[in-house]
Amino acid sequence: MCTTCGCGEDTNPRVYSLGMPGGIEGAETPDESGIQAHDHPHGAEHVHSHDGHTHVHAEDVHAEDGHSHTGHSHQGHGQAPELISLEQDLLAKNGLLAERNRGWLSGRRIRALNMMSSPGAGKTTLLVRTLTELGDGLQAGVVEGDQETSLDADRIRAAGRPVVQINTGAGCHLDADMLRRGLEVLDPPMGSTVFIENVGNLVCPALFDLGEAAKVVIVSVTEGDDKPQKYPHMFIAADLVIINKSDLLPYVDFDVDECLHRIRHLNDHAQFLVLSATTGDGLAAWYEWLDGRISRTEAESLTGSLEESLTDAN
Repeated sequence: MCTTCGCGEDTNPRVYSLGMPGGIEGAETPDESGIQAHDHPHGAEHVHSHDGHTHVHAEDVHAEDGHSHTGHSHQGHGQAPELISLEQDLLAKNGLLAERNRGWLSGRRIRALNMMSSPGAGKTTLLVRTLTELGDGLQAGVVEGDQETSLDADRIRAAGRPVVQINTGAGCHLDADMLRRGLEVLDPPMGSTVFIENVGNLVCPALFDLGEAAKVVIVSVTEGDDKPQKYPHMFIAADLVIINKSDLLPYVDFDVDECLHRIRHLNDHAQFLVLSATTGDGLAAWYEWLDGRISRTEAESLTGSLEESLTDAN
């Protein structure tokens, strides 16, 4: 069991490539029975194919020695220290794997962006619009994290970009080892960008370093401007905070200035953008940020300009 968040030990994440429309070069091909020949050593990954997709199943996700850990204490009344130790061990192991990912990505000049939000904030809509509008100008692939289904990954694939689906089962976040296996399947080219769409959750994804270059947190105006206070760890970790669905600002009780103030109270280095992935308002600033051509001051200036235009329009 993951003692950090309480997700079950039977998460068994499934990693598979949806590739590009028409297939992905080098993808595994099933035999006539539709099943890949494979061995099942204890605690190892095993690969098979069905429904035209390549799947990688992993056993003992949180195991460090080939055995699952439930967090039960063997010290009588010392259960609480045991649980704390397991949590520290889990995060420490993840941290080491994240550094390996970071080195692997850096050596290939690949920029990985960890996209995090609560469910329904608009991560997938923003990614689909970004990939569609920037096209080949942004050489990008996506690692898509969801507990079940490939619905969001199918939307990415329809935009013409390679995508790898990671289904976490009962798991509520991606971790560094899941990303490692996702990158192996995605096989991003040198100098490209990888968007990591994390599981919708404003708690645990903030605690698990993946080896990414930056953490991008997306908040919808429909969620309320108090999210930084309710979920401080997420906003402390953020490099960029995007307030999405700005087109709904006239209809909801959301104070952009107050939200920015609350973020600044927790994190004085994060950049901040307001946009609408649906209408396209503010997307130019997001594209400039992706291109590395926007500073924090410029981002806040653009945010203020957008707020003024929205006020004038109403």
